[in-house]
Amino acid sequence: MTLTERAAAPARLPAAGARFTLALRRVRGQRWPVLAGGAVFVAVVLVLLLTPWIAPFDPAAQDLTQRLAGPNAEHWLGTDHLGRDVLSRLMHGGRFSVTIAAITLLLSALVGTLVGAFSARVGGLVDEVLMRVVDLLIAIPDVVVALFLIAVLGTGHSTLIAALTIVGWTPFARLARGLALEINGRDFIEAAEALGCSRTFIVVRHVIPNAARPVTALGFLRFGHKLITVGGLSFIGLGVQPPDSDWGAMLLDAQPYMEQSTLLVLVPGLAIFVTALSVTLIGQGVEPRTDDRA
Repeated sequence: MTLTERAAAPARLPAAGARFTLALRRVRGQRWPVLAGGAVFVAVVLVLLLTPWIAPFDPAAQDLTQRLAGPNAEHWLGTDHLGRDVLSRLMHGGRFSVTIAAITLLLSALVGTLVGAFSARVGGLVDEVLMRVVDLLIAIPDVVVALFLIAVLGTGHSTLIAALTIVGWTPFARLARGLALEINGRDFIEAAEALGCSRTFIVVRHVIPNAARPVTALGFLRFGHKLITVGGLSFIGLGVQPPDSDWGAMLLDAQPYMEQSTLLVLVPGLAIFVTALSVTLIGQGVEPRTDDRA
């Protein structure tokens, strides 16, 4: 090793050590909620994926001799008013709740990101009209719009997904537009324009990838909202229809029997809460921080 290399080596060690210490502090002080949320959500997803093989009973199987039974060796979470196993219904119902929320969120993020990015890129009257539409939809509560669409289109899985997508793309459009306006002023965008790249190419190749992390963070943060909305619509009878069931429908069925069996309400309510909280914690970790952008 030359004298120059020896002189330079000690200078690199503190910098590397400082970066490692900063990363360790982030994990200990800020990232542990993300790890906890990720672990819980992964566990929920694994259970829901394995439900057809590990659920102890058919969720629709009735046994009136066992109605409103408490937790026991055969029915770990007891039974409902028709003698159906609560644990099996919880697992199968979660598949509908989480799947519908996830599909709706992905479609909303895709539509909203494309609309917002192209709106900022095109500008002018098109941008003004699209943003006024976004403002109008944001001003109206999601549930109200979803109720109207379901009343017009009817109930069912596809209608529920379509309704929640129509009302759910606007936050992503507004965020993507704001990010796109900032990205459009960067040097690499000007270089792409100088090379004669089309608007579509610039949006797809440059704008959307650079906006992906904030949009992803918003998606995680909005998942809980979608899950609660799906459950709320099912609770008022406009979501998943019998013989299928989800966590909101379980709450609806349990309402008249709250005094006789608290678990009927507590179990699906906790499932919604824990799942929504775990994904929200992930979103807070994915969200860009000031020191990440520095």
